[in-house]
Amino acid sequence: MTAQLILVVDDEPDIRQLVSEILEDEGYRVEVAENAAIAREVFRQRRPDLVLLDIWMPGTDGISLLKEWREEDGIRCPVVMMSGHGTIETAVEATKLGAYDFIEKPLSMAKMLLTIENALRTRQLEQENQGLRSQMVAVHDIVGSSQAMQHLREQADRIAQHNTCILLYGEPGVGKDVVARYIHANSVRKDRQFSKVVLSTMDQERMARQLFGYIERGRVHYGLVDECKGGFLYLAEVSELDEDSQARLLGALKDGFFFRVGGGEPVDFDLSLVVSSTHDLQDDLREERFSDELYFLLSAMPMQVPPLREHPEDVPELLNYYVNLFTAQDGLPYRHFTLPAQNFLRNHRWPGNVLELRNLVQRLLILGTEVDISLDEAEEAVGASIPVFSSEIGQIPESLFDLPLRQAREQFEHDYLVYQLKQADGNVSKLAEQVKMERTHLYRKMRSLGVDPKKYGR
Repeated sequence: MTAQLILVVDDEPDIRQLVSEILEDEGYRVEVAENAAIAREVFRQRRPDLVLLDIWMPGTDGISLLKEWREEDGIRCPVVMMSGHGTIETAVEATKLGAYDFIEKPLSMAKMLLTIENALRTRQLEQENQGLRSQMVAVHDIVGSSQAMQHLREQADRIAQHNTCILLYGEPGVGKDVVARYIHANSVRKDRQFSKVVLSTMDQERMARQLFGYIERGRVHYGLVDECKGGFLYLAEVSELDEDSQARLLGALKDGFFFRVGGGEPVDFDLSLVVSSTHDLQDDLREERFSDELYFLLSAMPMQVPPLREHPEDVPELLNYYVNLFTAQDGLPYRHFTLPAQNFLRNHRWPGNVLELRNLVQRLLILGTEVDISLDEAEEAVGASIPVFSSEIGQIPESLFDLPLRQAREQFEHDYLVYQLKQADGNVSKLAEQVKMERTHLYRKMRSLGVDPKKYGR
């Protein structure tokens, strides 16, 4: 992991040299600027982890520069003000503008180092707290004692010790984000920020700008990659990356730096990358929707997260886990799944995987009145069982009109998609155009209905 970067802004050459040497001896990376113009240029290229900013400088003074940064894009790192003519008024003004602290010249190097250490630690704690608030309902444990889950944990533990790209495969709801967070929690970057981005929810036209930042009218706008510097970035549904973002990510992985949209200065790419997909990315390669080179870089360490139906023995443990989670986290009343209810749920197909189970537990805790969750209540919560679809159209076990509405609708959707797939020769892109559905949702729907597009290609 790259050492933290400190920007020293001071018009006195002796101060810049002395402070730089001391900070480098302490293991920091250092950039120096003798005035506000050069400091702005450093910010254009990369975001420091901390700024030491002199107040009295020719041209734009430190207070004005601090105010400018605050008004433009907010203060994204701690700023420690320095002055040989400090007053209470200037210290108060700097603090109001967002400065972390104020130290006087001549500098006490011991005090300066302690202030820097405290500022960086405070910023780290703020990032961790932000992460905790955003992840209140996130699960960080790979739950389950089955052989499949033991193997997944062992694989994640090994991968966590290496700084390499990780590609997670799995159906919607299997817990790919849980695996990503587990790897982060057991890695050398566990104290740094974890950021999750669901690419399918992003505006395709602005994706590169949101991810990599951009420069407009000389002003730098930081992207999500900047925000996650030194930490973990998890890109869910990586197949949704647009062509420009694919090219920028490929360059970043190959060269160790990236370029902002509209910018020509390289920016350090310092983070661990985890990506996921609900379908085989080789389908996108064949359809020329995804870069071959990027795919091979991302798939250096592939991991398959199995669907819940392949390890049903973990269902009782998962039920208990989520009961305890919701009672402790949300204050919901404790309820107990009876043995018949557990056995019934073990045999459920769980088309929505662990996410479906989690939501079912939450719903039962909220709506139930008795301590015990009975078989009848579990059956009612799950709803009528989903039929096992045949691979051919029209092979319905009973008359369509004799089925419950939910089963009839799902059987129709199954037959409809099979018919359209045959018309499209198994090509999912063509299918998406025919049925007017976004590809990610279409893959999710096909998996829930047991429709395999590979069966219908020529």
